[in-house]
Amino acid sequence: MPAIVGVAQVMAIGTGSVFNIGDVYKIMPISNAKTYSGAGSFNTGDGLNVYNHQSSTNTYDSDGTDQGIFLNA
Repeated sequence: MPAIVGVAQVMAIGTGSVFNIGDVYKIMPISNAKTYSGAGSFNTGDGLNVYNHQSSTNTYDSDGTDQGIFLNA
């Protein structure tokens, strides 16, 4: 159903975002990311004590490429 849209101001759009004004059949935002994190990286809370004695994160990726996302529909 058509609509009248006034002024739209877009300050920023991320790489995995979609901005649409008007009729649309299907919107499929697609993005991927690889996150390396060590022990205790995503801990949240008040008064948190984390002891990581000689911890290391293995970031070596021997295969070179990961699974693609181009067929995710």
